[in-house]
Amino acid sequence: MKTIKILSLLFATGLFMASCSNDDETPEEVNEEETITTMTITLIPQGGGTTVTFVSRDLDGDGPNAPVITPDDIVLATNTTYSGTVSLLNETETPSENVNEEIEAEADEHQFIFTTGGGLNASTAYADEESDYVSGETGENFTTNNPVGILFTLTTTDASTGTFTVTLRHEPTKPNDGTLAGAGGETDITQTFDVTIE
Repeated sequence: MKTIKILSLLFATGLFMASCSNDDETPEEVNEEETITTMTITLIPQGGGTTVTFVSRDLDGDGPNAPVITPDDIVLATNTTYSGTVSLLNETETPSENVNEEIEAEADEHQFIFTTGGGLNASTAYADEESDYVSGETGENFTTNNPVGILFTLTTTDASTGTFTVTLRHEPTKPNDGTLAGAGGETDITQTFDVTIE
């Protein structure tokens, strides 16, 4: 009888010890969101012509100052296809941090969404995909072909004025239809530019 009581006590102690959490577990690494102060859009006309570059710079982030957009007059040519690139910087660092490097390393977790509005006669298409970039985790190219949008094309038609909005989404649903509603996720940065096609 005494042996049964001792065995029962040992069994209960073992269960108690097994149910205790292990405080030595490594905490999950927190991936902080990117700080982005500057967005540069570069449009190079296919077949020759004038390269168009426009920049949004917001050095105080969520502070009271609005982003400064240069130039004031963004003019594109009619009936032209442009090869576009998006470049993001964190200029609160010295030297400036190239945020594109992190986007490329986490290409499966990022996507630029391009939106035209206000009657602008232009359309966009993606010119890159995840498999164009090397994973920061594995050191190998991604094997998926979802778009990223660091590279894109913008095609104009008739003369018009309107807006061109570039939004970077973090952890969007992939694949998606290339719209903000379809992509979901969280916005890392968004900027709307006033554009004239003439």
